[in-house]
Amino acid sequence: MAKLSYKVSYYVLYLLIAAILVVLGLFYFGGNAKDGAVLIGVDPEMWQPAQTDTLLYLMYGLLGLAVVAMVGGFILQFGSALKDNPVKALKSLVGVILLAIVMVVAWSMGSGEPMAIPGYSGTDNVEFWLKVTDMFLYTIYFLLGATVLAMLFSSIKKKVS
Repeated sequence: MAKLSYKVSYYVLYLLIAAILVVLGLFYFGGNAKDGAVLIGVDPEMWQPAQTDTLLYLMYGLLGLAVVAMVGGFILQFGSALKDNPVKALKSLVGVILLAIVMVVAWSMGSGEPMAIPGYSGTDNVEFWLKVTDMFLYTIYFLLGATVLAMLFSSIKKKVS
């Protein structure tokens, strides 16, 4: 069974790499944007690739695939651990609960005040998206700090032991 999952993941990896290379090739060598794809207000001398949307959709798809794989893997691992050792499985939820708490606190810390962006008249400069952006930034800062502290304490603990 492990061989089958290894083979499948091996082929999926190479399929994703091939898709990325094809889309990057289209992006870099696909020519300039024409007609409706040209951004108004941008210097006409600047290069505007024709396949920018394709690259963005690929990145959205890969991000979605990564999130689905992560959540699916977590659920499967938690389910198998719950059968083997329920107490240990429930203790593993502490990290997820702490992350959820950090995100709620970061959401409440986020500013919903609309930004003054010259030349922007889009619909995303609203309280909800501003707070979401701040939440993700604060969460990334917290996780980065926690990672650095874990590395420091781990090396100190290793030296002391």
